[in-house]
Amino acid sequence: MAAGPRGWGLAALALLLALLLGLLLGGARRLRRRYAADGARASLRGRAAARADGVRLLLVTAHPDDEAMFFAPTVLGLGRAGARAAVLCCSAVLLCLLFSGNYYNQGEIRKKELEQSCFLLGIPASDVTVVDHRDLPDNPAVEWDTQLLAAFVLKHIEAKNINLVVTFDAGGVSGHANHISLYTALRYLHSERKLPEGCRVLVLESVNLFRKYISMLDVPISCLLPRDALFILTEEETEQARRAMRCHRSQLLWFRHIYMLFSRYMVINSLRLL
Repeated sequence: MAAGPRGWGLAALALLLALLLGLLLGGARRLRRRYAADGARASLRGRAAARADGVRLLLVTAHPDDEAMFFAPTVLGLGRAGARAAVLCCSAVLLCLLFSGNYYNQGEIRKKELEQSCFLLGIPASDVTVVDHRDLPDNPAVEWDTQLLAAFVLKHIEAKNINLVVTFDAGGVSGHANHISLYTALRYLHSERKLPEGCRVLVLESVNLFRKYISMLDVPISCLLPRDALFILTEEETEQARRAMRCHRSQLLWFRHIYMLFSRYMVINSLRLL
């Protein structure tokens, strides 16, 4: 049976969309290769620019798996250029599990998973610290105390001689209250001039739901929009980030596997200076 005008119109539209998608994918791949070849020096702009091999990075996260789930492009991008990274994970994972009667099982497992993930991202276990304080529970409904959190972070910055801190922005990427608490604490330290001289703070840009789940197709958008730092992983590095994420086996529910396939945070980090 011959296709009517409506059928031909739909076929033409489908062909046009396929061509546009192909062009977008081709452009995204070219930009991805360019930024990967340029390295971290080209990814840092304006006030954020510095020799990456002189960077002593502190990644401040809320939970085990944040380092791979959200920040792998930054850690691998800076590490590629010679920066040294440390991780400060702030949620009381072990204590929360102690109170639930499961301290020697899930608590120790999650800490070990964090160390394994960080190792795949180039961070040795000696540079991974978990803050276990009962007032910093892993709970999306709890806003952590700013002064308490700021004190822990500042102590770690001074002890490690850190000159670059990376954490979440005011949106927390997912809107998680614990993520936002980290931003509030770093904003407090920055605005009150409590950070050591020369120590800068980069916060990870939260994007809308559409951009969050178009993976590599967000590369052209991220390249066009203003930012202070941009890190884009190669295909090999993206697989490295996914391997790090898979280290968190106790947390790998079905939706985490979908996240690893489609989230732009497994490929791209755009950041702004406080």
